[in-house]
Amino acid sequence: MPASLTTTFTNRILQGAAASLLVLALAGCSTTKDRMTTGSVPKLTKPVEEMDATELRSATDRLGQAYEKNPRDPVTGVNYANLLRMNGRDTQALAVMQQVAIANPADRNVLAAYGKAQAAAGQFQQALDTIGRAQTPDRPDWKLISAQGAILDQMGRASDARQRYRDALDIQPNEPSILSNLGMSYVLTGDLRTAETYLRSAASQPTADSRVRQNLALVVGLQGRFSEAEQIARRELSPQQADANVAYLRGMLSQQNSWQKLAAKDKTPQAAGDSSTN
Repeated sequence: MPASLTTTFTNRILQGAAASLLVLALAGCSTTKDRMTTGSVPKLTKPVEEMDATELRSATDRLGQAYEKNPRDPVTGVNYANLLRMNGRDTQALAVMQQVAIANPADRNVLAAYGKAQAAAGQFQQALDTIGRAQTPDRPDWKLISAQGAILDQMGRASDARQRYRDALDIQPNEPSILSNLGMSYVLTGDLRTAETYLRSAASQPTADSRVRQNLALVVGLQGRFSEAEQIARRELSPQQADANVAYLRGMLSQQNSWQKLAAKDKTPQAAGDSSTN
């Protein structure tokens, strides 16, 4: 790890940012179609990723009513729990998934969603066990493997996490969500240059979504290039969403002028033997 990233304050910022974003990556590792299946579930007017806070609350309320009518239905329960997590209601999402998993103990999609809810609630070992039960050795799911990597990263097991991401890439080469998680893994250990390499590769893929580019914006900003980070953060988003993302970046990176300090330190010549990566 570079010497300029070894201070307690800087590591605290990196770890807090990366942990929260890895949870988001974990929550969003399935597609919008996977999360929002039509049928008995109320239809949404737009993709979840494009909703503002008011729209998310409205959709959550509608799905909550559907869940109350049929709490055993796996599709309704999984979708409702996902929306609850997007609203920051992790404890409630976990309670919903516990009930759905009891009613559908052999449903692979339910087990995967239950594991994600456990991870979002901080129950990392339980989440690994649950997602492991959802996996099938003869037909491994790369999304579940990548999700395991995100959980391992939050447990401080970076080496194991990165092996999981590489296992997932063996199944789904150049998948942007896996590359993004791998890049964020290096953020956790303070290796911003390696993180940026993976995140730029992720963002260059045709199927990359806005979450990947927001992770790239974070890493660029953490290296002191805030103008470039702001340009990345504003791409393909509505003005309101872009303003919110930029405000988040500014708020985090400007704490005690942390990003300016980081930029200044990164310009300091590295001592011999301090430039290696993990």
